[in-house]
Amino acid sequence: MILSDWSDVPDRLARLSTHPSAGTVFGANGHQWRREPPLTTNELAELESQLAVELPAEYRSFLLQVGRGGAGPAYGLFSVQRVGGRWHWAGDGAELTDLETLGQPFPHTDAFNPAADLPDPPDEADFDSEGKFNEAEDAYWQQHDAVAFSPEHSIGLLYLCHLGCAYREALVISGPARGQLWADDTASDGGFRPLHEPDGTPTGFTRWYRGWLDQAEEQTQSRSSHNARK
Repeated sequence: MILSDWSDVPDRLARLSTHPSAGTVFGANGHQWRREPPLTTNELAELESQLAVELPAEYRSFLLQVGRGGAGPAYGLFSVQRVGGRWHWAGDGAELTDLETLGQPFPHTDAFNPAADLPDPPDEADFDSEGKFNEAEDAYWQQHDAVAFSPEHSIGLLYLCHLGCAYREALVISGPARGQLWADDTASDGGFRPLHEPDGTPTGFTRWYRGWLDQAEEQTQSRSSHNARK
């Protein structure tokens, strides 16, 4: 199957939506197996014109053939929406995407942690007598958050989904890792890291989405077999 052929996906999602065990798949309660209508070629052209950058081929073919958002990895794909003549992505964390800088290169190819070189936080000896954060503690975390969550680290990243607890995954739109999926683990001070397949190759949109879909089908089939043996 060629990478741009998504013709099987709508039927597979439809079958999953009616499967008795579909609700056990992680995140299914968020997207509920619904997919939003695909973009038209004119809508995609307008979107890319506003962004001043062409989206990676695998993702843009998905938008045209499957849908502009909905059922997908974790709690589902953020939806592409047009409001007041402007296109944007909507979802829990979609606002982390800076639409104005998607055309600027994301410079990284290896995992990095913006907070790695920060000093350790003050220890408990610096707490006041009531155990509350003192001024030193407050100042440290203000500095930490300014560094760890600076928007400059996500230039060229398009956030696609959230996994809960502020963990999110994004698609590199521009730069040497264009077309690859990255995890944003800054919520736990983990920084950013590229996703890889079991064979070590970088994960692109097609393998990311289809890998999730394969696992969802395997999980529901396995649970059905288990229930049948009871």
